[in-house]
Amino acid sequence: MIELHPQIIEKDGKKEFTVLPYDEFVRVQEELEDYEDLRQLREAQEHDKEAPAITLAELKKDLGEQ
Repeated sequence: MIELHPQIIEKDGKKEFTVLPYDEFVRVQEELEDYEDLRQLREAQEHDKEAPAITLAELKKDLGEQ
């Protein structure tokens, strides 16, 4: 888990903005990119779950290789 050190900026007594040190921002951004990659991978795997498949041996046979 990333340890964050946010600075909260209020406007009219309400929390309005959060400021992070740049290195923490970069780490959060990288984590979000990794999460998005994982989400897309899982979505693609689910989509391809019913796709027809053949084994490597079957492919070699079809191509005339041994």
